[in-house]
Amino acid sequence: MHFVVYVNGIVMVFLAALMGLDALFFRETAVHFLTSAVIVGCVGGLMAIATANRRDRVHRLHLFLMTSSVWLVAALVGAIPLEFWGMHAVDAIFEAMSGITTTGSTVMSGLDQTPKGIIFWRALLQALGGVGFIVTGIAMLPFLKVGGMQLFRTESSDKGDKEVRNAATFASSTLKIYVCLIGVCALLYLAGGMSGFDAITHAMTTLSTGGYSGYDASFGHFDSAYLQWVCTLFMLLGALPFAWYIRVILRRTVRSEQVNAMLISLTAVILPMAAWLALHQQIDLLTALRMVAFNVVSVVTTTGYATTDYTLWGPFAVMGFFILTATGGCTGSTAGGGKAMRWLIAARAIWASLKKVRSPNRISEVYFEGRRVEPDVMSGVVSFLVFYAITFGLMSAALTMLGLDLSTATSGALTALANVGPGVGEIIGPAGNFATLSAPVKAVLTFGMYLGRLEMLTVFVLFTPLFWREVLVDTRN
Repeated sequence: MHFVVYVNGIVMVFLAALMGLDALFFRETAVHFLTSAVIVGCVGGLMAIATANRRDRVHRLHLFLMTSSVWLVAALVGAIPLEFWGMHAVDAIFEAMSGITTTGSTVMSGLDQTPKGIIFWRALLQALGGVGFIVTGIAMLPFLKVGGMQLFRTESSDKGDKEVRNAATFASSTLKIYVCLIGVCALLYLAGGMSGFDAITHAMTTLSTGGYSGYDASFGHFDSAYLQWVCTLFMLLGALPFAWYIRVILRRTVRSEQVNAMLISLTAVILPMAAWLALHQQIDLLTALRMVAFNVVSVVTTTGYATTDYTLWGPFAVMGFFILTATGGCTGSTAGGGKAMRWLIAARAIWASLKKVRSPNRISEVYFEGRRVEPDVMSGVVSFLVFYAITFGLMSAALTMLGLDLSTATSGALTALANVGPGVGEIIGPAGNFATLSAPVKAVLTFGMYLGRLEMLTVFVLFTPLFWREVLVDTRN
């Protein structure tokens, strides 16, 4: 347990340092961030010092606690400057959780006049959450055998193609690629006419597939075809596996079944929807293609940027975007959602089952990336998808009982669990935000964002009595 406290203390000290950095560059909100930095830094420092020499043997159970607690602590700490700035506690926690989980849902309006220090802090939270989840998703969740993630370990560890020797090397390589992509994206934004501040903040929220913008009109504020195409490209790059980037650099191979599946599925959605939009809205095909490509990629990669209110495109588009909300990007990327790997394995498992029904004596095995999917991996994938569906249903029911209409409740539950950002409908659609929702509704959605980012099973296991009995036994030993 000391290890868990120590890690959380270090995280708090790191966030305190970033608050100090924000205060240094943005004077208008300097007092809020300096005060927060002092409080968080002192508490985190004391936690780290008190447990520095008492770190016991790290057990697999401790990693569940560490993974779950770090994200919760980061969100609570990230909300402190927002509270000092004047936000209500529930709103501040909602905003910070949305930032650190790269969801992008917001309760803030009047962003065009919001101090730059606050805008930068929101973008920074998403940048940290993006790279943090990549490392968690590759270095931690496979080891914890969460949601079939152990299969992806073969793509990024020395047990597979040996691109990465250990978690530390992977984290270092990932951070370099992540920062480089943000830098290139920012430069291309600058070339398109963005200010330096806008280019940096939007590059961070693009690659993290977070979607926070400094404007109420989201990315639609920039009425530029060039900028929208650049953003579309880098949202897509953020949703690709970072282990795949490492493989491309080291092995000069672009082979990846889930990358191929994601690109093919995006093409299959974008092209007919663009043709349908051009026909029904009477706009030229290239404009329709840009509008559809941007918004579809934004939803599928769970970025959450919007350039237009796509719910006005008709019932066909509304239903399409609702379904796309659950798909997500690739495993090992900054994106949320169900992930391409899981949907691909689930589809192949269903096909194998159908063949088994037709030929009972036939042995039908499921393969992914040329390897047979082991039963424990298949069980993890099925468990995740079942928990995903059950949690979605329970959240939708809870939101409905709290007073939301059915479409807003189901859309809100799905967009929170998938870490997408905007939902559908007049209230929380791409043209609205979550400000008018009640405090209990925001609390449920905040918890949903937290569950979705940590793949649910990592959190749910903490609610089982057996887990805590094992922790107590291990601590005594």
